[in-house]
Amino acid sequence: MPAPLIAIETSNTMPAAADCVVIGGGIVGVSAAYWLARAGQKVVLLEKGSVGAEQSSRNWGWCRQQNRDARELPLSTRTLGLWEEMAADIGDSLGFSRCGLLYLSNSAQEIETWAKWGRFARGEGVDTRMLTSAEAAERGAATGQKWVGGVWSPSDGTADPSRAAPMIARGIEKHGGHVVQNCAARGVELAAGRVAGVITERGVIRTPAVVVAGGAWAGSFLNQLGIRFPQAAVRSSILSVAPGATGLPAALYTSGVAITRRGDGGHTLAISGRACLDPTQGALAGLRHFLPMFARRWRSLRPGGTQAWRAGFETRARWALDQPTPMERARSLDPRPSARIIAETLARARRLLPGLQDLPVQAAWAGYIDSTPDGVPVIDADIGIPGLVLAAGLSGHGFGIGPGVGHLVADLVLGRPPIAETKEYRLARFGQSQWGKVAEF
Repeated sequence: MPAPLIAIETSNTMPAAADCVVIGGGIVGVSAAYWLARAGQKVVLLEKGSVGAEQSSRNWGWCRQQNRDARELPLSTRTLGLWEEMAADIGDSLGFSRCGLLYLSNSAQEIETWAKWGRFARGEGVDTRMLTSAEAAERGAATGQKWVGGVWSPSDGTADPSRAAPMIARGIEKHGGHVVQNCAARGVELAAGRVAGVITERGVIRTPAVVVAGGAWAGSFLNQLGIRFPQAAVRSSILSVAPGATGLPAALYTSGVAITRRGDGGHTLAISGRACLDPTQGALAGLRHFLPMFARRWRSLRPGGTQAWRAGFETRARWALDQPTPMERARSLDPRPSARIIAETLARARRLLPGLQDLPVQAAWAGYIDSTPDGVPVIDADIGIPGLVLAAGLSGHGFGIGPGVGHLVADLVLGRPPIAETKEYRLARFGQSQWGKVAEF
């Protein structure tokens, strides 16, 4: 069953030319196009399927500073305000709320890891508060358990994955941009070595600037241009239960299970880090890049199947630009969730929170989380072709920082001062070993 998602109608007008074309209608793509349109650019957003239909609607919805890798923290902090600014400008709810995030643990080692991060983060101006055992028990009263300790991050929050990307797409059109759904970008046309246009299944759009924000599809798309972007994806399985539970935290993490209150009053349930590794051509081609990541996180992975290989989103084959591409054969990646992980997640959540015991499952779904070798995104305008910008590899962090990533992309396209430092997000870093550089969280 697909994840809940609001379907929107767009004009689907295909201009002959644009100042910039953004490829990919996930949270990063719509945010980039929104900020460009708001800056007065004639922008076209291309989405091969429906806006927000892949990982941008299949995540927890957390918008956090807490436990961010230091390389992402400044952008994460800046993004929280952007969520509020965008919602106020667009006039439609993105489901964003600074409800606070609660972390509970009975592991002294885990708590010390959080405390170490907190000492660093408070120096960066982040409001993160360690909880004593009594404070943890009070905030986690719905569990009915004692806890060694925890963390409370009051300025963090959540947004609604079913609403955010579609509503931001409406914001693009409000500011004069074009959103074209069910139209795949097949390739980029060059002239004198730089971007000159985008070839789509409906024709060519002339443009001097292209943003590749294709999520799990970005690596195979760039491969058509001879650009190597090491990227691999894992299949994450989560579920939601119906409304009816009261007194639960809005967003709670434990090592066993995490819960998030949804916009309809139900709750999303997930196990952090638990995923299936479906072999793909991209993962095999980039194996040497991902060895450090695998060495750190292999305990969280389960063997997968052939779903990803058959979907073709990490193919390394070249495709013809005048014929249907893998993107047109798989308009929206909708993999089957792992029945074992879904059952285990539900059982853990009901043990942790008795208030969920009798609530029926609304839906269960899976999504592909695309990752870089170090777990930090690539946001870069210097990837080998002038006019081409890459924003992908969000590594499971993309929804929460999506508005900020989009703003940073717009800054790069427009040549204005960026809202955050970009040196940590360069593609060229993968020319070096990633040992010792994998993100902690």
